[in-house]
Amino acid sequence: MARISKAVLAGGLAMALAGCISLGSEPPPSLLSLTATAMAPAGSATSGDPASAIAILEPGAPQSLDVARVPVQIDDTEIAYLKDAVWVEKPARLFQRLLAETVRARTGRLVTDGETPAIGAVTRIEGSLGAFGYDARTSSVVVRYDAVRAGAGDSVQTRRFEAVVPGVAAEAGPVGRALNEAANQVAGEVAAWVSGG
Repeated sequence: MARISKAVLAGGLAMALAGCISLGSEPPPSLLSLTATAMAPAGSATSGDPASAIAILEPGAPQSLDVARVPVQIDDTEIAYLKDAVWVEKPARLFQRLLAETVRARTGRLVTDGETPAIGAVTRIEGSLGAFGYDARTSSVVVRYDAVRAGAGDSVQTRRFEAVVPGVAAEAGPVGRALNEAANQVAGEVAAWVSGG
């Protein structure tokens, strides 16, 4: 009888604690991702030597972007995060993959999306995301990428790319679609810059 009483008591305590403890927040209704509009077809293959290969490195990002949330620029000094807008992973990594896919499709060159020592690509594209979110002052999304292209020897070039999509409602769905559009625009411009020499 004592064993049964202890088991009932332990079960009751566990149930009481379960009501007080949360092991995680409620998941958002959906997660945001980026999809390249320029993609190499299935079965396509590329080959080349290090002189023609391109390495796309993950861009740096300020702390406000180094999270899986969509920042909202309220004014010059205040930032919030958009309700229910959560990326499947950090936007810098998502943008890196989208950029690599776009450069691969647009240039036809051998592209790696990261450090691959065995390939040792001569051309390396790196940089930083300066903006990747929503601007409440203009109801627009902004994607800004400061690219650095390092080539053979001491050859280094930099260029700023920016895309703005105006008239976007401050909701997860519209903002996510607009950010995907802007990211693809920037990636296409980077690909044109890379293939231009």
